[in-house]
Amino acid sequence: MSILGVPVLENRYPVTMDMWPVEHKAFNRIHRFYEHLKEGRLTTTRCKSCSHTAFPPRVICPECLGEDLEWIDLPKEGKVLVFTEQVKGVPLGFQAPLIHAWIDLGPQSPIPRLLSRIINCEAGRLKEGDEVRLVVFEVPSHPIEIKKETITAERVYYAFEPKG
Repeated sequence: MSILGVPVLENRYPVTMDMWPVEHKAFNRIHRFYEHLKEGRLTTTRCKSCSHTAFPPRVICPECLGEDLEWIDLPKEGKVLVFTEQVKGVPLGFQAPLIHAWIDLGPQSPIPRLLSRIINCEAGRLKEGDEVRLVVFEVPSHPIEIKKETITAERVYYAFEPKG
């Protein structure tokens, strides 16, 4: 990946500017979260001891400090409770509008609400109460060195977009 106009970065991957997690299991203990995203599933962890559900997923229960956790699915749709929309001064790596929203996942969800980016939405279009759905998108890959072998791991992340 070449960053034009920044001579020191020409033909080099700017790893220090990478804002996405390394998803490979050699580097990330919640790598299954990303594997589930690749399947189109939004998941998190629930403690088998105390039944506490946390988002984002954890490797240790924040309530009882137990390590016996299971993966559970979360709803793929919800409603916008409140949102922010940034049109100017968007950070490097993002495009305007940069929208973040608290999303209500419904009364049946083990996580009642979560904060997420809203993508594929024009400035001024989103309203409180709008229905949104999960979107999984590709994140640029970069070379990872594992035991003297270099691999390029596929990466994904999630956001929500307006329905319809």
